[in-house]
Amino acid sequence: MRMLCVLDGDATPLSAVFAAGHASRSVDIPARSGDVGMSRLDSFIRRMQAQRDCLNWVATQLRDTPGPVLEVGLGNGRTYDHLRGLLPERDIFVFEREVRAHPDCIPGADRLFLGDVRDTIPQAARTLAHRAALIHSDLGTGDHVANAALGDWLGPALDALLAPGGYVVANQPLEVARWKRMPEPAGVPRDRYFIYRATGGGEA
Repeated sequence: MRMLCVLDGDATPLSAVFAAGHASRSVDIPARSGDVGMSRLDSFIRRMQAQRDCLNWVATQLRDTPGPVLEVGLGNGRTYDHLRGLLPERDIFVFEREVRAHPDCIPGADRLFLGDVRDTIPQAARTLAHRAALIHSDLGTGDHVANAALGDWLGPALDALLAPGGYVVANQPLEVARWKRMPEPAGVPRDRYFIYRATGGGEA
């Protein structure tokens, strides 16, 4: 029996997801320990609430941190739209393998890095190195092994874009030496979503 992982509407063989660079907006991150006995719908709603609450909290902390916002994974554009409302004065750059968002939630071509993130994030570092005030990453495949491999690469890759004092909000744990994990906002369960802040300067 062939296992499939649905990413942005595609049915992709699970074994090929990570190797072929299909990681995109996560649609079925494995349930957290606190989700036992909870429906997948309820688990999804809790994750989206945690995402929103973490982003809302970080937005209040950015007053003294200049720089653009990076959205890694556009998906259907809901989170991108939320970020536009939260931080209307900020430039928002988006990374997506293939755009399938609502027409009202698609950034301009000059704000879109289109393609595999393993290619587009290094490309972006040429112009955005250590400039981002906020990076939101919601990538994944629904497979623990593939997510762990993605996270090992993703943290250092994003670090090349993050400004000193900048924040990362992510749906998975990321290990970077100069990042400090921040506590979750009130009401967000531990390990439901992750907030980090760069505590030192990066290499220019």
